[in-house]
Amino acid sequence: MAASETWRLRPGQTLQYRQWDGECILYNDLSGDTHLLGDGAIELLLALRRGPATRAALAAVLQAEFDLEPAELDLETGTLLHDLQHLNLIDTLAC
Repeated sequence: MAASETWRLRPGQTLQYRQWDGECILYNDLSGDTHLLGDGAIELLLALRRGPATRAALAAVLQAEFDLEPAELDLETGTLLHDLQHLNLIDTLAC
């Protein structure tokens, strides 16, 4: 995943969720599935609700919220983006 990739919510996602104690239950409007997500995942989804963002901008969201070390931040950002894409919640914008 390149830092310059631009990510977005998949069209049709309304982010119906409930959050408590570091976990979040989210309903996937497109698949009908319900997902258990951590705080970092919901922070990225809420950032993408405001509009498409690059990986670097999304890493900055995580940095501001969780104060991670640079290596940990890069790994966490990549892992979360991969996981959210695998759940069909987000995708990249075509160039």
